[in-house]
Amino acid sequence: MQYYLLYLFLLFDEMGIDHVMEILVMAKKLTSDQIEQYQREGYLMPLDLFTRDEALDVRNNIEDLEQSYNSDTSNHPLNQFFRINGQVVIPFMAEIAQTPALLDTVEDILGPDLMIWSCELFIKEASTEKVVSWHQDLTYWGLGETDEEVTAWIAFSDVSKQAGCMKFIPGSHKQSIVPHSDTFSEDNLLSRGQEIAVEVNENEAVYNQLKPGQMSLHHGRLFHASGPNHSNDRRIGMAIRYVTPSVRQVVGKRDFGMLARGADREQNWINIAQPSTLFGANEMKLYNEILEAQSEALTEGAEQKVGLYASSNDMAGA
Repeated sequence: MQYYLLYLFLLFDEMGIDHVMEILVMAKKLTSDQIEQYQREGYLMPLDLFTRDEALDVRNNIEDLEQSYNSDTSNHPLNQFFRINGQVVIPFMAEIAQTPALLDTVEDILGPDLMIWSCELFIKEASTEKVVSWHQDLTYWGLGETDEEVTAWIAFSDVSKQAGCMKFIPGSHKQSIVPHSDTFSEDNLLSRGQEIAVEVNENEAVYNQLKPGQMSLHHGRLFHASGPNHSNDRRIGMAIRYVTPSVRQVVGKRDFGMLARGADREQNWINIAQPSTLFGANEMKLYNEILEAQSEALTEGAEQKVGLYASSNDMAGA
C-alpha cells in the first residue's frame, strides 16, 4: 500500500490531483484494485474484451487481407502497414482501437481524453524463431518518459507461453528509460532489433498468456519481451498505443494522433480521422506523410537503415 500511495503522490505532482482523482472516482471498467495493480506492477492481464467468435472474425479479416493484398497498388509491403500505423489505412484496425469497452478500460488508466498514436499487428508464424527482445517501448518513440501512455495488446489467437507470449518484469516501469542497443537481428520483430543493454533478471518474469479475445495493458517503460512461437498455430496480436493529448513529440518536428475520446485541448498533435476506404488514395497520402514525419524520431541514432520506416520512394527503388 505504501508504494501505491507514493505512486499517487508522484502522479498528483505530474498529472494534477483533479485529473488523478477523476480517474479513481469515475472508473468505468477496472476496479480500484486493478488500477492499483497497474500502477504498482506496470501491467494488467488478462482482461476480457471480445468473445472467441469476435476474435475469430478479426483473425479472418487479417488473413483475408493477407490473401487479397497487392503491393503494386501502394509500393509498400503489407507487413509495413500491419506494423506501422495500420489505423491510418485499414478501417477495421481503427475500429478495433475505438471499441467502447476498450476505451472505457484505457480511460480508467489515462483519463477521459484519449488519442491513438499507433496500431500494430505482431504476427509470429507457427514453429518459428521470431522473438521480441527485452525493451522499453518509449525508448525510440520521441515521446519522452511519460506516464500518460499505455499499450493495449489484444490476442486474436491462442497466445500461450509455447506460442511466444509477452513476458513482463513487474515494477520495472518505475525506472527511467535505460540504455538500449540496436542488433538489427533478422529474428527480432522490433524495427531496430533493440534490446535493453543492462542485466534483466529472467527469473522475475511474469508470462502474459492470453486467450483469443483477451487483452493486457502495459506501461511504456515496462521491461518486456517475448519468445519464439513453438506452437502449431500462428500467434496473432494487436498492440494499440494510447496517449493523452498532453503528451508531445520531443524529437521529431511533428506527430499525428487519432482522437478516440474526449477533446484535444493541448494541440500537440496533428489530429487525423478514421480511414473511410481501405488503402484509399487520401489515406495513402496521409500514411506516407506520417511515415516521413515519425521516421525522424524512430530512426534517430540508428547506424543502418530501419526497413520498417522506408518511404514509398525507397520501396519503389528497392
